[in-house]
Amino acid sequence: MDRRFSTPGVDPYGAVRWETRAARIEDAAGRPVFEQAGVEVPATWSQLATDLVASRYFAGRLGQPDREASVRTLVGRVVRTLGRWAARGGALDGPAAARRFEAELAGLLLHQRAAFNSPVWFNVGVERDRPQCSACFILGVEDHLESILDLAAVEGRIFGRGSGAGTNFSALRASTEPTRKGGLAAGPVAFLRGLDALAGAVKSGGRTRRAAKMAILDADHPDVLDFVRSKALEEARARALEAAGLSGGDGSGGAPVAFQNENHSVRVPDALLEAAERGGPWTLLPRTGLVPPTTVPARALLRAVAQAAHACGDPGVQFADTIERWNPVPRTGPIRASNPCSEFVFLDDTACNLASLNLLAFRGPDGGVDVPSLVAAVRLLVLAGETIVGCAGYPTPRIAERSAALRPLGVGVANLGALLLAQGLAYDSDAARGLAAGVGALVGGEATRASAELAARLGPFPAWRRNRAPALAVLDRHVAAARALSETTPAALRDAAVAAWGQARALARRVGLRNAQVTCVAPTGTIAFLMDCDTTGIEPFLALVQEKKLVGGGRLRLVARGLEDALARLGYAPRDARAVVAHVRAHGTAEGAPGLRAEHLPVFDTAVPAAPGGRALSPQAHLSMMAAVQPFVSGAISKTVNLPADASVDDVEATLLGAWRLGLKAVAVYRDRSKVAQPLAPAGDVAARARPRRRGRAAAASATPSAPRCAECGRGLVPDGTCRACPNCGAVTGCG
Repeated sequence: MDRRFSTPGVDPYGAVRWETRAARIEDAAGRPVFEQAGVEVPATWSQLATDLVASRYFAGRLGQPDREASVRTLVGRVVRTLGRWAARGGALDGPAAARRFEAELAGLLLHQRAAFNSPVWFNVGVERDRPQCSACFILGVEDHLESILDLAAVEGRIFGRGSGAGTNFSALRASTEPTRKGGLAAGPVAFLRGLDALAGAVKSGGRTRRAAKMAILDADHPDVLDFVRSKALEEARARALEAAGLSGGDGSGGAPVAFQNENHSVRVPDALLEAAERGGPWTLLPRTGLVPPTTVPARALLRAVAQAAHACGDPGVQFADTIERWNPVPRTGPIRASNPCSEFVFLDDTACNLASLNLLAFRGPDGGVDVPSLVAAVRLLVLAGETIVGCAGYPTPRIAERSAALRPLGVGVANLGALLLAQGLAYDSDAARGLAAGVGALVGGEATRASAELAARLGPFPAWRRNRAPALAVLDRHVAAARALSETTPAALRDAAVAAWGQARALARRVGLRNAQVTCVAPTGTIAFLMDCDTTGIEPFLALVQEKKLVGGGRLRLVARGLEDALARLGYAPRDARAVVAHVRAHGTAEGAPGLRAEHLPVFDTAVPAAPGGRALSPQAHLSMMAAVQPFVSGAISKTVNLPADASVDDVEATLLGAWRLGLKAVAVYRDRSKVAQPLAPAGDVAARARPRRRGRAAAASATPSAPRCAECGRGLVPDGTCRACPNCGAVTGCG
């Protein structure tokens, strides 16, 4: 373990400059929903990260003596616990190695270079007896009521400790099949309504956010069309309620609009897509054999999926045969499901603890990727993740047993979009895909090499011997992909990645691997804010202008970090760069910026246009980036393929087929403005997209047509050139 993030003899906490702030989170009306004074954070952390860590991760009841009030305390309890576990488990050589591990890990976390998934922050060092640490669970269910009720109970326990779960419900008999006592079964969709309501009632980790879950159905299930259309019908209900001046609810257990707490995905085999391309039939198979199979046109089923996704973003598609071809443990079981965000695709009754690297924090002095530091960080996270597997608690004996037997990990990356912008690279370019592939290859190769080294020390995962041949075959495919990296990948990344994969394979052939999976690309939602990332996972920028909360209160529209670096790398003089930045600040886009050359516009393209008809990345740009990274990832990639508001159903269908042809394991699309409540949008368009204005006399009276719009509530501000609060919601905006 090399020293990269700490100095021998120097306290890693003492090496940080600290400051004390107040943390405060407000609702849309400006009323505080969370406040804590005297919060100690590193001075380099933003107010957004301060608010997030205080409200989400500090242990103890607010206002009580045992309440945490410092990031120093939070990181310390996690790091010290992991160091103690690692030493006890035999991964480290004694107290000195444990202290070095703790110091390195503390340096990594304090400087926002990496973060563990939320349950680690919630529970490690707080719960004494085997805390729940994994964010991701995949649960199995059988075709009888007791199993469904057991699933509800297990989900509740998982959600309450800050994690999410996914389940394939294809074992359940269809609504057209009889029950054991003669009536017709309810079918999977009916049970999903009840499970969704439960998820809406349970607060994730006992805090503010609702739980998250994934529901999956195989494409040959007789109820697949009802499942495919279920969320689109609920979205239509939400729109009808909105038109009537009513609310569809917030997704809580009593809300009139269902399925707001769960993602839906259809598990699609190659045979269905091949049949759809040639216009062939598709057979739906009853689960009991008590009714005959039915046949539908394969193209019609694919079209129904595209229509529903066009309407509301669900369902996503998981490509069953592609996933199974990359299954390293097929002799233990097939892969049938995923976690809520579809990056952890693995066997039923398994768990995965995630940790992600902030790629922008690994830029070297020359602006490129600091390869040695990235390697050291990956190895630290693998050791920490392996330690967590053996010392964490699990909600059922079956999950505990499989976690011990397979030991899957989920090391991933975040902030790729920000790294590309800082490098002056267009997200939709060969150079960007080459850099992303190189980073993905290096992270995957080093994580696998670290797993093999742990196997040499601690032994391979118990199911290794039975799965040795298929696991090595999958490893060979990763090695081949690394060797095929294109010339657009920076040489230092390419050489290091090829070496890491080669060493991992050689060692694995001798001693095996400690972990059946080691990497996936998570969406890094909450922990992206913790790390002050501008972009999540491998996503591009949603917009160049974002809204940030200021220390001391108020909000300010800020140009994305890295924009100045991008302009400098593209050769613009400081004066010209300032003019471009001023234009972006005012208009939310680089289009029309004075002095910006046309050939550089693609560098500043974002996921959605800043205004209708503006520039935005194509669906193919998203798919191509995923395809560049996927060959180096053990699991899958959680990523949204954004489509413009005027995209057609044909566009959605073409995106789904394109993802399959590129060898992706899963894909989800989102058409801009297709949901009544859209969580993310450019700062200048928040009102139009995320919070549709209420109809009625009060709303009409409150808005002045010539006034600028409040970014919080969408209503008018007095345009007198001063900073002031919105009279409707109290939010403070920038000057003028």
